[in-house]
Amino acid sequence: MISRYTLIVVASLVVGCTASDTAQQAAPTPTSSPSSSASVTVAPSPTTREHDFSDLDRGLQSREPDIRIWRSPGGKSRSMVANNPMGERLVFLVTEARERDVTWYRVLLPSRPNGSTAWVKEGPDVRVVRLNDRVEIDLSEYTLVRYDDGKRVGRYKVGIGQPQWPTPVGTFYVWAHVPQASPSGPYGAYAIGLSGFSDVLTEWPGGGRFAIHGTANRWDGGRKVSHGCIRVFNPQVMKLSDLPLGTPVVITR
Repeated sequence: MISRYTLIVVASLVVGCTASDTAQQAAPTPTSSPSSSASVTVAPSPTTREHDFSDLDRGLQSREPDIRIWRSPGGKSRSMVANNPMGERLVFLVTEARERDVTWYRVLLPSRPNGSTAWVKEGPDVRVVRLNDRVEIDLSEYTLVRYDDGKRVGRYKVGIGQPQWPTPVGTFYVWAHVPQASPSGPYGAYAIGLSGFSDVLTEWPGGGRFAIHGTANRWDGGRKVSHGCIRVFNPQVMKLSDLPLGTPVVITR
């Protein structure tokens, strides 16, 4: 039986996903939310070598429960939690790297506002992770496509957010794996928490984080039915349940 703690975590991870359900009273997700100032861009010095990670095939994982992040390479720093509420060690998606005396990695943060970034310094406390998978969601086509090493391995019709609760667009990544107690529940057989948040739901438990999650209603596909989450028919969402943490999820309209 799913524990009470897990039920609280589930509500925190995928709030705002069900159009017909009222908000659940749950504890906020215990994550550290950096300020938007974390996304400062610093012009490289003449000796800096830049590496373009726009192909989104690298992640960064802390070896410790916390990770130190910098506003800019060599600037102000602070510590943030490196685990999600399910106890999984996060993999932060790398978007850029700069080599000075050491390598600095720019990573996407799983916090508001969407697109917030910070820098992490290479060292024994972090490791680079190769990301072989990629998910692309086209809201205008109501499709989710999964790639493995550049090869398409799945294409599914999905339900998306209603006009008043639109699904966010941009680049996100897999932030948590949340098994569900019942395939007929509001989140179907499985939920995959993402690093981003609803653009309009800010007062919900968990701050309005959105997800890819299952549904028992096969007719949800191709419709605007949710509060911003991506709904995938249960047998198909189970095929996505093995997506590694850090897997990039690119959503376009």
